[in-house]
Amino acid sequence: MYRLLPLVLVLLAACGSNGPRYLLDRAPVDEAAKTRVKAGTLEVMDVSLPTYAEDAEIMVEDGNGALSPVKNALWADDPGRAITQLLVDQIGRTSTATTAAEPWPLESPPQAAVHVRVSEMVASASGSFDLRGQFAISSYGYVVRERIEPFAVSVPLADTKPGTIAAASSAALRELSAVIVRSLAR
Repeated sequence: MYRLLPLVLVLLAACGSNGPRYLLDRAPVDEAAKTRVKAGTLEVMDVSLPTYAEDAEIMVEDGNGALSPVKNALWADDPGRAITQLLVDQIGRTSTATTAAEPWPLESPPQAAVHVRVSEMVASASGSFDLRGQFAISSYGYVVRERIEPFAVSVPLADTKPGTIAAASSAALRELSAVIVRSLAR
């Protein structure tokens, strides 16, 4: 039994990926220029992603519309969690709302919640990163008007290297957070 232990450890080590992992990043924000929103507290629900975007592999769409993984490139975190947290951070840094991801960590419930459902999140070999779907704003105490709004964000993609895709993903998500903040300000 103990003679097989080194073999088992070698096989387990071979299963792990030692390739590079890429983060979604936050851009610097002028926190003095926060947008006043109607909700004082805001819960960001877990973001719903298409199955292909939930995978740890970074994907790219070719000219025929097929999605393929970028060689040796993985997201550093679970995509759904990372996207939710980036939205929480950006909305919190650019608005007057106190934000947190679900589950809401305080005893008093939040005044509003944002639900984001992504229908398309694609890095295209044709030179753009596209993010489409809808977000809903719900308000437990009707502090803000409840609504559902579509979004379509497209940012330039210089190439399909994983670092470029990660930067474009981050830029698109920051733009989505700005769209949500503008909606909350109405």
